[in-house]
This record gives sequence, structure tokens and C-alpha cells, in this order.
Amino acid sequence: MSFFKNLKDKFTSSNEAEEVSDKYKSGLEKTRQSFSTKLNDLIARYRKVDEDFFEELEEILISADVGVNTVMDLVEELEMEVKRRNIKETNELKEVISEKLVTIYTEGDTSTSALNIKANDLSVILFVGVNGVGKTTTIGKLAYQLKQEGKKVLLVAGDTFRAGAIEQLDVWGERTGCDVIKQSAGSDPAAVIYDGIQAAKSRGADVLLCDTAGRLQNKVNLMNELSKVKRVIEREIPDAPHEVLLVLDATTGQNALSQAKEFSQATNVSGIVLTKLDGTAKGGIVLAIRKELNIPVKLVGLGEQMTDLEVFDPNAFVYGLFSEMM
Repeated sequence: MSFFKNLKDKFTSSNEAEEVSDKYKSGLEKTRQSFSTKLNDLIARYRKVDEDFFEELEEILISADVGVNTVMDLVEELEMEVKRRNIKETNELKEVISEKLVTIYTEGDTSTSALNIKANDLSVILFVGVNGVGKTTTIGKLAYQLKQEGKKVLLVAGDTFRAGAIEQLDVWGERTGCDVIKQSAGSDPAAVIYDGIQAAKSRGADVLLCDTAGRLQNKVNLMNELSKVKRVIEREIPDAPHEVLLVLDATTGQNALSQAKEFSQATNVSGIVLTKLDGTAKGGIVLAIRKELNIPVKLVGLGEQMTDLEVFDPNAFVYGLFSEMM
């Protein structure tokens, strides 16, 4: 059975599967329109697979922010596959490209996109990232989803530096029906997080979602602050934080990669949340992050609604990217 057929069957097999595929198709519309248009145009101009075809394919993939190193590896694998399968017509390559994109994301990967939420104990999730990437909004959306699953969730306003950050988290607390642990602006973030842990323990919370400051990633004091917060969490709960989620704005493309490198050095990032994927034509950044940093993308923002935060699924991602070609 062909890769496209397998993929199509998977995402049309049930109402739940179709709902997921619809979200990815809708959320990746800008990337798909840009990528598909260019790829279809390339295939129309080159009937035969040759060196010029691969050179232009490289440019298309790089323009989708797949990343230079990732693109070079992908094209090299495609060239080998063309020889192995004796592919002559460019039209036959659509399916091979999609298959390789999934392989690039999943090869050698033993991790899971599922969040590390403990079944019968307190789970602490620390959110890091620069200002403006959608960190607080992501916390609110995740709080809503966890509440829908029947979990008791507490929010901690650990970003005490940005004007309005505490108030913004308060608004999300009201929307989702979650209590917010906070102090006044300018307070020591580690002290606020400590208060949050004590409150979560005393109130029998299932999940503690911790906001943090997000001044520019090249500021040494910010990274030191995050390290201090992490040490406080580890001291109070030895196996915590159970997740350190780095929130990145997909619309910033390659700049998101440099942020990821900086933050992962300071806080041992366990997963990426990629926001605003619906607002960019450069959705290939998902693959660049996975390939170049070896950090799994765990959640993606595919819209403005409270329900538009999805667990990342590489197959659904590729389906959303190629759905019009199937």
C-alpha cells in the first residue's frame, strides 16, 4: 500500500482522526499553499528527475525554513531513493518527499510527543521563551485542555518582570477556572514558583503550570534566573520539573532555532511548543528544530481558539502539508 494511501486512510478512519487532520490542514494552509504551489510548478517544469530539479527543490525547501542542513540530508536521501527505485518522472517524487519528511522527524527518535504528566502525583511544567512568542496564551490553552480532562490545575505567575504579565495570566485563570499563584510585580520569580509548589501540594493539584520571564535570550541574567527557578523546583520535588517546554513563534523561522539553542543550554529543554504555525508559510521549521537540535516538538498552535493547541503528530503534519496532492 502506498504511503499517501496509508496516510489518507489513517486520517479519514474516524471522526476523531478527521478532526485532527482538519486542524492540521487548516493550520498549515499558508505553508501548504506556498510549498505545494512551488512544488507543483517545479514538477510541471521538470518532467525528468535531474540535477537541476534537485537544485530547485533545495531552494523550495530552504524557503519553507526546513533548514539548510536538513535540506541537504533530505535531498541526498531523495537522490539515493530515485536510483534505488529507478524513478524517472518527477511526478513520482511527491510521495517519496512526503515519506522522507516523516522519516527525518521520527528516525532514531525514542521520545514521545505526549506530555510527561504523572498519573497519581503532582506534575510540574515549566514554560520558558522570549517575550511575545505566546507563552502565557499557551499556558492558558493547556490549562483549559487539562481541566477538560478532569485535572486540577494551578497557574504560577513567575514572570514578574514584564509589565502586565501577571494580569494576563490572571485573565487566563478566570477563563479556565484555575487559581493563579502570584506576588507583586518585581518579586523574586523563584520565590513565586516556591509558593506555587507549596500551594499545589496543599490543595492537592494534579498539574502546576509555571510561567517565567522572557527577556532577550542573550541576557546572562535571564538564563541565570531560569536556572535558579529550576533549582528551586528540583529541591522541592526531586524529579521535577517533569517538562521544560520552550515556546517558540513559528513565524520567526530560523531565529527560533537560535533561541532554542540558547534556552536548551540553560534549562535542559524537554520539548518545544511551536505557536502561530497557522500564521506562517515557513512551517518547515518543525523539521529543522527536530533534526538540528534533537528536541521533540510536543505541542503546536494551529489557531486562535482555546482548543487550537494540538499534540504534535508528524504524520498529521505531513498530511496537512500534502493533503491537496493526495
